[in-house]
Formats: sequence, C-alpha cells, structure tokens
Amino acid sequence: MVWEERWHPLREEWVIVAAHRQNRPWSGERVEHEESVLPVYLPDCYLCPGNTRVSGKRNAQYTSTFVFDNDHPCVGLDAPQELTAVQGIYRNRPATGIARVVCYSPKHNVALAELDAGDIANLLSVWQEQYIELGGRDEIRHVLIFENKGEVVGVSNPHPHCQIYATNFVFKTIETEARVSQRHLAETGRILFQDILKAECEDGRRIISENESAIAFLPYFARYAYEVFVAPKRTHASLATLTEAEVRNFAEALKCVLVKFDNLWRMPFPYVMPLHQAPTDGGDHRAFHFHIEFHPPLRQPNLLKYLAGPEIGGGNFLSDTTPEEKAAELRAQPDVHYKTSDLRGQTSDHS
Repeated sequence: MVWEERWHPLREEWVIVAAHRQNRPWSGERVEHEESVLPVYLPDCYLCPGNTRVSGKRNAQYTSTFVFDNDHPCVGLDAPQELTAVQGIYRNRPATGIARVVCYSPKHNVALAELDAGDIANLLSVWQEQYIELGGRDEIRHVLIFENKGEVVGVSNPHPHCQIYATNFVFKTIETEARVSQRHLAETGRILFQDILKAECEDGRRIISENESAIAFLPYFARYAYEVFVAPKRTHASLATLTEAEVRNFAEALKCVLVKFDNLWRMPFPYVMPLHQAPTDGGDHRAFHFHIEFHPPLRQPNLLKYLAGPEIGGGNFLSDTTPEEKAAELRAQPDVHYKTSDLRGQTSDHS
C-alpha cells in the first residue's frame, strides 16, 4: 500500500498518493430512484440512516445532516510516518490530515437542489462548524469542502453528500487565489473579488440570482459552459464569519442556482462544487473572498466538456460556448424545481 504525499517540482504542488482507496465500495448511480418524489431509504446504501458501512461502523439514525470520518480517507492522522526513501530532487511526506463525509439528509433520493432553503442554511451552519473545528488544528493548513454530483464525475454513492479534506498543505487553486488576491490588495487597495462583482453587476447579463447579501453569476471568464459562482456580497475569508442573515440569503441564492441547473434539462444536473475558503495556515487572508464554484462537466444533456490537449496538456481551457449565452439559458429557467412542479400538476389533475 502507498499512502503519502509526493511533491511535483514542475507544478510546485503536492500530489496525494492513496492507493488503498482503489478498493473502496462503489455502488454507482441508481437512476430508478432519482425520479421518485417519496423519501427513499435503501437497506444496502452505506450512507442511509442506521445502515452498516464496509468498515463495520453503523450510521446513526440521523434525521437531518450526518457527519462522520471517511472510512477510506486519502489523508489521515494515522497515515504512515515511515516512508520509502526517494532519489535526487524528489521528496515525499506523510499524507497527514482528516477526511470526513457529510450526508445532507436521511433521504436517499433528495438532492441538495430539492432541499428547502432552510435545510440548506442548516447545512451551511454544519460547514461553518467543520471549517472552524478542523481549521483550528495546528496540523491543518486548509479545509476543502466539496461535492461531486453525478455518475459522470465518478460519484461512488448517489446518496446526496459532500466530502471534507482537511490537509497539511493548501490545495493549489486556493493557494493561487490567496496569492493573487493579496497581491491585488497590495497593488490597488481593493479586494479582487469585489472588482469582479462590480464588473458583473455593471454588465448584468451573467447574473443568475441576487438578493440583499448574496449573488450568483456565470463569470465573464468561465471555463465550463455552465460554471456558476455563488458568493456573499460582503467579503468574508470563509463561510465561518457569515452572519445568520447572510447564511439565509446565501442558502436562497444557492438553492436558486441548483434548481435552475436541474430545470435546464429536467434531470439531476451533475457538477463538482468546491467551497473556496481561505487557508487555515495562520497567514494574512483578509483579501480572500469566500465563494462556491460549480464546475458542471456537461455542455448538453449527453455531451461532455472533454479535457484534452489545451486543458490537460497546456493548462488553459478552451471554451466552446459564451458565458452570456449560457447565463441566459439558466436565467430563463423557473425557480421551482421541475419535480415539485410535476407533483403539483399531478395533484391538480386528480383534484
């Protein structure tokens, strides 16, 4: 078994090698449950309440969110400390950290888009707690919270959930974002993300949702066709410092985006959703602006955005669509989830 971090000298970033995860349980998508409007609890789902996981541990009979340490972590406090010696300029180190899973709901078939705004706000509060707890540990330099949704992005279990990687290094994208944000503040005296928000609001065409303290938009520089950012209007280095009112408004904006995604093609919309939060390495991160990004892999219902030569080989995206066009498509979608609309229609037909 290989379980360590290896330094990539050409990219100046750590690569986590966690070969033991190759044998983690895989149940894949179960489409037959996706369209059900009733709560679904599956006896063979590792994430449903009361069920036993592969590790032998039993889930709590949870009724809202449920957080537990990942049974197949890519990083761990018990990661091997004695590693194989390496040659030349290569270096490695233990993959120290904490990996957790957060189940959104006990209902196997109710995705984040189908939770009401109040339940999403409660989830945001759980994320706040996790960021504060894990980020407060001396050995943790970054807390990455993310959801992979859909079989097309490799989800091993369709029960709606996200993951948390609290690591002894800062992930490259966040490290870059923190650095350029701090540089922009030093050079201009302004917050970089605030300048982005100003440009988006002045244009207006790419804004998907907006309320008193939160905004969602498909950025001018989007790489994926339906890439959307959701952010508080005030600058916060992390989700942890949002007020209760800001959390509620953020939940409403997030809910709006998720519903429009699903309504676009009347199907569960796949995506990768990372929370961009400041590192917890003790540095000066007042220039960092917390936000959530959505990276959907589809350009059309059955057409992937393939990462090929320019993206993987060169490191720069080639966009096949315009952000303005795709933002208009999302803006045109109803604010009520299509499953709810269908259920209402069925109810009225029989009344």
